[in-house]
Amino acid sequence: MNAFQQYFFDLAQQHPKWNFIYFYDPVQTERVIDGLWMTLQLSVICVIFSVIIGVVGAWVQGAHSKTVRLLMQGYIQFFRNTPPLVQLMFFYFALGQFTPTYSPDGWLEVPIISNVGWAIISLSFFAGAFNVEIFRAGIEAVPESTQEAAEALGMNRLQIYIYVVLPLAFRVTLPALNNNLVNLVKTTTQALAIAVPELLYQMISIYNDYSTAQNACMLFLFFAYIVLVGILVFGMHRWERGMRIPGYGQ
Repeated sequence: MNAFQQYFFDLAQQHPKWNFIYFYDPVQTERVIDGLWMTLQLSVICVIFSVIIGVVGAWVQGAHSKTVRLLMQGYIQFFRNTPPLVQLMFFYFALGQFTPTYSPDGWLEVPIISNVGWAIISLSFFAGAFNVEIFRAGIEAVPESTQEAAEALGMNRLQIYIYVVLPLAFRVTLPALNNNLVNLVKTTTQALAIAVPELLYQMISIYNDYSTAQNACMLFLFFAYIVLVGILVFGMHRWERGMRIPGYGQ
């Protein structure tokens, strides 16, 4: 053991209720790193997909077809009005039963969508439903005269949305989008319900194996999410300041 590991080992001997085992046991350290890496991957992928869903969904809401608009409203109401934990379990245990499988060794049947895949799908659609409404509000804040001017220049509806409306709407929506993405990152902990080995899952596994590590695990988990969310908020605020147009969206 090095000095760092020895300190926490001695601390565990002197104060058994504060057993930071993941700081001196290499096996537990690896479990924490794996859990943190899975949480980061889950958060980043879900954030990206949910923003894409929000952008596309907001555009679809302005479609000429009433059927398309109603389908989008149905999606929004379904995901906004049901708990994300119920959605996770529905996707994994209900829809998961109908997904095709493959056999890598000729014996074991493995679903083509893993529990991690279902977590990404469920959480992305959950946050995406809120993002659709956030972007819709931003689009409505763009003056009609601006869109009419773009139309007068010969742009079609999609070009107006991509090159004129969306860049302006994005600046208006960033504060609300920031809040929703922060909630999404915190909601990734619910992937524990379908055994996704993210940080909370690994921490619970550690203190189930070593009951004296419970306090230390919860303390690490608490500060880990403070740091993770803090980085996201800081980045979003920097992005918001960088995209600000003087006199617009204030």
